[in-house]
Formats: sequence, C-alpha cells, structure tokens
Amino acid sequence: MRKSMVHVALAFAALVGMTGVASAQNMEGITVPTAEENAKMPVPEAAAPAPHVGIALDVPGAKELPDPKLMYKVVFDLAPAAKTPGEINPGLLTVARFVNTLAKYGVPADHRKFVVVFHRGSTPAILNNEEYKKRNNGVDNPNIKIMDQLKKAGIDFRVCGQSVLFNHIDPKTIQPIVELDLWAGITIMNLTARGYTHLGGEG
Repeated sequence: MRKSMVHVALAFAALVGMTGVASAQNMEGITVPTAEENAKMPVPEAAAPAPHVGIALDVPGAKELPDPKLMYKVVFDLAPAAKTPGEINPGLLTVARFVNTLAKYGVPADHRKFVVVFHRGSTPAILNNEEYKKRNNGVDNPNIKIMDQLKKAGIDFRVCGQSVLFNHIDPKTIQPIVELDLWAGITIMNLTARGYTHLGGEG
C-alpha cells in the first residue's frame, strides 16, 4: 500500500510540474493541444492563460490509460499556496488535468468522484473576490473561474475549518460552492475510509 501511494504522489507531483509547459515550439517532438481542443475540455481554464497545459499529453504506446469502466474516487489534498496571489493554485490545475484527461478517454462524469480539500497555504483560494482583493492589495482571485468550471464538471470543494479559523476568515466570505468542514485531516481520513484515493499534500 505504501509503495502504491508513493507512486500516486509522484504522479500528482509530475502533473503539477506540467504547469510550466509553454508550447510545441519549446517541446521538440511533442504535440500540445490546440486552442480549439482546449475549448472542448470540461475545464478549459486549465489551459488558459498560457503556459498551462490543461490535459495529459498523448504518450504513444502507453500501457495504462483511463478506463471508462472504472469508478475514479479521489480526494485531492491541496495544501501549498500559489507562488503569487495572481496565479491559479497549481493543485487546481492538476485536478482540472485529471478531469479533462478522463473525459478525453471517455470516462463519464458519474464515474469521476472528485473532492478537493483546501487547507494551509491553499486556503485563500476559497475566498470570494471581494475578500480576496482586500487581503491581496486589490488583486482579483484567479481561482474563481477554474473552480466554477470544476464545479460544473461535478467536483466537490471542502475547506478546513481549522485553517479558516487561523486565517480569521468570516464564513460569509467563502465562495458558495465550497463547503466548510471541521478539519482537513478528518475529511481526508473519512473519504479514504469510504474508498477514495488520497492525492497531493505537502509532498
């Protein structure tokens, strides 16, 4: 079990690392999706603005591919913050890549049971735009659009109540699509006990 969790953690880290990919011009021999292909994704904001890549790139000869027959139950543990207040949290981009990639390979929406848990550094992403701007010198919350698209794609959002308290966040300033839980640790343990795979975290 521990070995398999290391593998999924490495996969999560690798997908987060795809954020810096810019275009086919600086990826010799690798084809990235076109703007038209990006627009057809369930979460097109994952590919915009550049240099984000919104879907797993094709790998000729790959053995394991998304399986439309499987039920994908995942709790995404979003702890790290974005580098700057004006950037989308990289964890959200990774969640979007999973959604887009599964959709591309025919995994239906009702087979994608994803829950995103915000805590620690990622917590400010859950704020409404007005409160986010107050806390970040007038910078708009860049996470709202991609979160709205993810919600429409069936993803649930939770935020750690302990992080909300320590960040002095008024629950009224949390985006309506985000549910407030007692503690991220409890949410993640409960969901894993219910058969969800845990991806992400500090590592």
